[in-house]
Amino acid sequence: MKDLYLKVAVLTFTLAHFACAESNPASFAYILQADSLAKTKPAAVAKLKESGRDWIVLDAAFAGDTPWDQADLDAIRIGKAERKVVAYLSIGEAEDYRPYWQSEWVSNGKRTAAAPVWLGIENPEWKGNYRVKYWNTEWQKLMLAAIDDTMARGFDGVYLDIVDGFQTYEQGDDDYLDERINPETKQTYRRDMVDWVKAIAARAHAKDPSALVIPQNGSQLAAHKDFVEVISAQGIEDLFTNGNKLQPTSHTDEILGHLKTLASAKKPVLLIEYPKTPERQALSKKLAKENGLVWLVTDRQLKTLGESGK
Repeated sequence: MKDLYLKVAVLTFTLAHFACAESNPASFAYILQADSLAKTKPAAVAKLKESGRDWIVLDAAFAGDTPWDQADLDAIRIGKAERKVVAYLSIGEAEDYRPYWQSEWVSNGKRTAAAPVWLGIENPEWKGNYRVKYWNTEWQKLMLAAIDDTMARGFDGVYLDIVDGFQTYEQGDDDYLDERINPETKQTYRRDMVDWVKAIAARAHAKDPSALVIPQNGSQLAAHKDFVEVISAQGIEDLFTNGNKLQPTSHTDEILGHLKTLASAKKPVLLIEYPKTPERQALSKKLAKENGLVWLVTDRQLKTLGESGK
């Protein structure tokens, strides 16, 4: 089984030329529960400062209503030359623990009459996360305000989750259709997401022209030239493994095919894998290196630094 899987790497595309660009990372961290990494914010700052990672993705808040501030980010950055610290934001789902959330929107996991028109059903895999109409103007206003806040507090950019949210709309009642048309916008759900990411990039760059904009997953959008032009890098989860299980070769091959466009554009790919066994961890690292990806092997709850390299 393993030998068969390794043969899939024949599809390998080389991103080795990324190494010659000083601005591209050789390692990264991805921490969304920093209060599990360390009990206090000063202790977390100290641990992140000494982590040795080039880029660090953090939730916009250390914990609950305790945000990172400029002094925290500056202290983390000085631990390594040219280090970047970027803020995690979910732009394709609403989360019931964020400042914008209003408790009257949902009762017993279901929308109420008070819910905004952009709010959809709860994600069955992530309690407290809700599908949204990400193209809706009111939803976008909330998220752009969050972009303004994170940039004002000194982050070097934004890491955008649920960019693949278009896939939930491409699934119809009985079939899945690539490039499905959104009846509300008269363009595809993928085009809606490209436009949304571009609007976020414009907002972040208005605050800081050098701001990093890093979408996670949704690699199909690399087919859109204007999408590739505005992003700084691409995050990808579960490319080779899904926990301790091997991904189907069709899944891996398809995504690697999308990522060829990013290779041509010299955009680094940040790979996040979550295997627990030493054998699967070694395999994830090996395949990542063969494909020129900057890899991180970590816990799925994103509480630890894990291991990272290139």
